Amino acid sequence: MDMIYRLSIYIFGMFVNFFGVALIINATLGAGFWTAMFVGLSDRFGFTVGVWYAIAQLFFIFVNGWLMKKGPELKALLPLVLESLILDFWLEIVFKNLNMTAAPFAGQLVMLMSGVAFTALGVSIYILPQLPRAPVDQLFLVVAEKFNLSLRVSQTVIAITTSSIALLIGGPVGIGTLAGVLFLGTFIQFFYGHTYPLYYQLHPMYKERLQPMV
Repeated sequence: MDMIYRLSIYIFGMFVNFFGVALIINATLGAGFWTAMFVGLSDRFGFTVGVWYAIAQLFFIFVNGWLMKKGPELKALLPLVLESLILDFWLEIVFKNLNMTAAPFAGQLVMLMSGVAFTALGVSIYILPQLPRAPVDQLFLVVAEKFNLSLRVSQTVIAITTSSIALLIGGPVGIGTLAGVLFLGTFIQFFYGHTYPLYYQLHPMYKERLQPMV
């Protein structure tokens, strides 16, 4: 029962997360820094955004292991497969025919900020069951530990690097990219403070609650 509950919350969080990612992309004001790079790769070299997401995740499994001088964390393959499929579900099926290019700027902006909020909400949910994290999420922690950086500095360095690559290959860098860098961390912290106690209140077995992650 415990694992069923945890997996349900885990997968639900992923769906919410990538619903937000899809909103950000379709707002056409610039995608999040990672997504902008994957969209740029998709436009330039073919394959879907989800396929490039999976390729990058697989690459960072080995990068994270190399930086930490450990073997690849193969359990990270679980979120790699799930998230690439979920991303393509939203982009290639649900929002396939959505085109906001000619929409009023106010509508695009509402969609963008809704996307940032849903992305943050999804992340705050999917980390609760303490199941394997996606390699790109783990990368921030690995870089911070390896080079003795704060998480904020680590995230900023990776965000700037990824955004620069996206810009060079023609990815949709714009207001959406900046919004993700500026607000995503704050939103995640806000939502996590609310989803954490709710997760354990609804848990069918746990009576004792774990300390929330810093």
